[in-house]
Amino acid sequence: MMTAKGSPLELGTEPIGKLLMRYAIPAIIAMTASSLYNIVDSIFIGHGVGALAISGLALTFPIMNLAAAFGSLVGVGASTLLSVRLGQRDYDSANQILGNVLILNILIGISFTLLGLWLLDPILYFFGASDKTLPYAHDFMEIILWGNCITHMYLGLNAMLRSAGHPKESMFATIGTVCINAILAYVFIFIFNWGIKGAATGTVIAQATMLIWQFRFFIQKKSFLRFTRQGLRLKRQIVSATISIGLSPFLINLAACLIAILINQGLKRYGNDLSIGAYGIVNRISFIFIMIVMGLNQGMQPIAGYNYGAKSYKRVMRVSKITMICATLVTTTGFLLGELFPRQIATLFTTDETLIGLAVTGLRIIFIFYPVIGFQIVTSNFFQSIGMASKAIFLSLTRQMLFLVPGLLILPLFFGTSGIWWSIPIADVAATIVAGFLFQNQLKKFKKLEKSTLVTQ
Repeated sequence: MMTAKGSPLELGTEPIGKLLMRYAIPAIIAMTASSLYNIVDSIFIGHGVGALAISGLALTFPIMNLAAAFGSLVGVGASTLLSVRLGQRDYDSANQILGNVLILNILIGISFTLLGLWLLDPILYFFGASDKTLPYAHDFMEIILWGNCITHMYLGLNAMLRSAGHPKESMFATIGTVCINAILAYVFIFIFNWGIKGAATGTVIAQATMLIWQFRFFIQKKSFLRFTRQGLRLKRQIVSATISIGLSPFLINLAACLIAILINQGLKRYGNDLSIGAYGIVNRISFIFIMIVMGLNQGMQPIAGYNYGAKSYKRVMRVSKITMICATLVTTTGFLLGELFPRQIATLFTTDETLIGLAVTGLRIIFIFYPVIGFQIVTSNFFQSIGMASKAIFLSLTRQMLFLVPGLLILPLFFGTSGIWWSIPIADVAATIVAGFLFQNQLKKFKKLEKSTLVTQ
């Protein structure tokens, strides 16, 4: 039987390699564009505002991670649930999931905005801000928080587009946001002289613009996935399942928030404000490769989820292995760039020699074991994609809480700022070893299930 291109049914019939490229390439392009924007944004801020502004921007990472945690609780959980329901051909539930995603994101977005604005300055001081860096961090986050509800809805609906078999539309939404954002940031910073506020304003306007386009897509009668009145009523079963699956990325981002706080506090204690800025630069660069791997994961997610729901375990195993190989190639590229060209990378962001020197040190340490983390990231997302939330949570929290947090607390006592930098690659290696054991065990289970399925047919 022929399957129409773009139909969710193709996830269970088309060749895995071809499917992964079709779904992953748009996501990779979108995620890379988003990462490049973050870099360009930081470059604009570094050259248009100053070195301390980069440090102020780095101080906002924990809040951004916290916002992402709540966003992923809904977006990732619902998109995985949607893929499974499509695999089961339960289209009524799929429309209800879409409507519930919208309502949940509105509620969470408004709550986060109100709480964040109320406690913004105390939070930033706790995150490592000084009197010199607080004004930059405050000005940036105040605008971002006012637009937080828009951000949550935009990211949530983009996840729905990918899981519904529309990766190109999801890519268009992301690239559109990035392009609008980059243009507005340049205009607001260098022409209007709005400083770091200009970067934040550009971000909110860009996301609002593409959110309107997403709404138009989901209200069309010809779309098999669209908003319905029934779907806009919260259903306990959908909310519960969404949160259960989304708990893994939520805890990952929550842990990332804690990690960012510990890193900023440690760099301020054992270094200075510019040490935090150096972390901001290193984080932006490493994020490129992580986001490319996440793009691969986004391509894998609907394929793995659909075929798991359809009990096609051989296809689930194949897509996971191909994704891991591609991810390892990506992170190995990051390793080569970080080790061979650290100074060239740092000078893109600033002309301050002190900040450049600190960033070079950080780049060389952070990227030393980078080739192994592609496998670790994919493994965690693989379990999440097939609804095994407990394993995904375990893997993520093992890396963050069991290995990284102790390293950040103990190593600086003996090695100062170097101990903070080294704790990150050490945790990556340890977490990869644990991920390897869990993934191999799961493959054995799938092989047994595949054999039993063939026997009963």
